[in-house]
Amino acid sequence: MKLPLMPKATAIWLIDNTSLSFDQISEFCGLHELEVQGIADGEVAVGMRGYDPVDNKQLTKEEIVRCESDPKARLKLISSEVIDSLPPRKKDSKYTPLSLRQEKPYAIFWLIKRYPDDELSSSQIAKLTGSTKNTVEAIRNGTFREAILEAKSPMDTGLCTFQDLEKALNRAKNKKDRQEAAEAKAKLLAETESN
Repeated sequence: MKLPLMPKATAIWLIDNTSLSFDQISEFCGLHELEVQGIADGEVAVGMRGYDPVDNKQLTKEEIVRCESDPKARLKLISSEVIDSLPPRKKDSKYTPLSLRQEKPYAIFWLIKRYPDDELSSSQIAKLTGSTKNTVEAIRNGTFREAILEAKSPMDTGLCTFQDLEKALNRAKNKKDRQEAAEAKAKLLAETESN
């Protein structure tokens, strides 16, 4: 089910400017009915400004009037062919909280120790830990700005999941298998041409 932009702000506007029931507003905004009641009582979203869904082309006045006259009716978003035809958004880069950023070098060191360069590349390690390839290379070469003496699992520190690591290892193994198959094929082809 599609929800309006800024659901709480939209709920504030609907509470202030319409006679819709809390149930109708909660259903439309994707909020719990008690949360909508808390917004109406001034306990939730204090200081937040309302967001007009009519001016922002998410609802029509006719739709609001229709639902005000029938308490069982449900509000429907205006559908836009342009928005509906857009491809899904790519996953954003992973945000690492400040408390975990200091753990990155230890996690990189752990991955380097456990999985040599032929198993996990520097770019894969950088992607798993949310770091940069240059940092991984510096730790691998021993030129990192501070000495890394202990290793911590990136799964234990929360930088990646076991499934992420397993996917990266499988990708690396498949790539290695393809390279070996291509080399064997090239060698076989060279032998047949020389005969």
